[in-house]
Amino acid sequence: MSYRRRRGYGRDRGSNSLWIIILIALIAGGAFVYTSKSFERNAPTVNLPDFIYWNRKDPLLIKLSDDSGLKDYQVKINDGKKEIIVANEVILGNVKEKTIEIEYPKKAINGVVLDPKATKLQLTIDARDKSNWNFFQGNKLHKVVNIKVDYKRPDINILANSYSITRGGSALVVFQVKDEALKSFFVEAGGNFFKAVPYKKEGYYATLIAWPFNKENFTANITAEDMAGNKRIANIPLYLLSKRYKTSWIRATDKFIDGKISDLIASEPKFSTIEGRLDKLKAINETMRLENEEFIHNLSKVVSDEMIESWKIKRFYPLKNAAKVASFGDHRHYYYQDKSNEVSESYHVGLDMASTKMANIVSSNPGVVVNDESNGIYGNMPMIDHGLGLYTLYGHCSTILVRKGDHVNAGTVIAKTGRTGLALGDHLHFGILVQGVEVRPEEWMDSKWIRDNIDKVFKEADKIIDGK
Repeated sequence: MSYRRRRGYGRDRGSNSLWIIILIALIAGGAFVYTSKSFERNAPTVNLPDFIYWNRKDPLLIKLSDDSGLKDYQVKINDGKKEIIVANEVILGNVKEKTIEIEYPKKAINGVVLDPKATKLQLTIDARDKSNWNFFQGNKLHKVVNIKVDYKRPDINILANSYSITRGGSALVVFQVKDEALKSFFVEAGGNFFKAVPYKKEGYYATLIAWPFNKENFTANITAEDMAGNKRIANIPLYLLSKRYKTSWIRATDKFIDGKISDLIASEPKFSTIEGRLDKLKAINETMRLENEEFIHNLSKVVSDEMIESWKIKRFYPLKNAAKVASFGDHRHYYYQDKSNEVSESYHVGLDMASTKMANIVSSNPGVVVNDESNGIYGNMPMIDHGLGLYTLYGHCSTILVRKGDHVNAGTVIAKTGRTGLALGDHLHFGILVQGVEVRPEEWMDSKWIRDNIDKVFKEADKIIDGK
């Protein structure tokens, strides 16, 4: 009896060892399956949301993705009564991303034709990957996308706009954009984009636009697009007035370079190693100038999203009893010793005015101060936001009397004239910008121009919006 017990005990030990080995193998196998990339458990993904708009003219772009590779897919369209398979494929090779273009089936497929008048469709996407998960069947994607058919383009109604625009000048347009599923719209003029401000009621907008003085040709359009991809472009009807701008040849003297130019070189550490006179001139007149202008452009591109009820502007008259000493848009060529030796060029993008030394500079219209510091060649340069994307800047000031963030009233003395920056004599460089584009100050200093191009446009638009 004792011998049999020992033999049974041995068999039990062997049986237990076998089960332990099997258990370890199962755990190891499970760990392998759980961690192996070939058994990944993530279903394929698709780029479409649960609801979309479709104009049926443009193809639907369906992007499928999967980490282990796509195995097959099928896409169906249902109009509520009939269903058509519009795409299916068994994918060979290791393809982890696939973009499928789905055209609306205008003709019968396998004898089935969708209702062309259906305004609601349903898109069903089924896809599998090449994972060994799910008993080697792979992970499955099943996605249902509801579609609203929309083939109507957005409406753009131009209510009123300035009659004309001058090269280098400004104009105003008030318009309406309507669509039940509007995606976006923008105003493009002269190669630049202008942000429109909500005006009076939802769907109505106003914006100032500008024709850059250094561009020969000009067009202005409003483009709107809805969620279905329908797009409309409306031209802003403006009579174009050409204008020539002055060209000047300026002799760059050693005194000028060794004086003002060298002073500005010394103020900027990155230019401090420049030795040659002509290299100094180019560094200030071109490199520094462009950097200073970029700073100005960025400041003046900021436009509020808040709806406005009205916008009033009076003519600008920043310097009392002033004489014009330099024109806007002047193309300046700098030569050294002889005109045949042109060494630099630039554009003058403001109006220079002079009266007495350290004369008071006035903000003719209310606004918010956006800069109160020096800006390279412009010297001390306060800058004011007057709303609707209209900005004024005042260069070469000796003293700035306002601070960034201040709300100034019309008639406020904001600074005093001077000769800071690249200025040889005491004067004011007066600049006006429309959303980052320099424009002719003379227009905004003319009461008649403002009345004809701003006030009348708003009055005409208000009659339509207010229904009077």
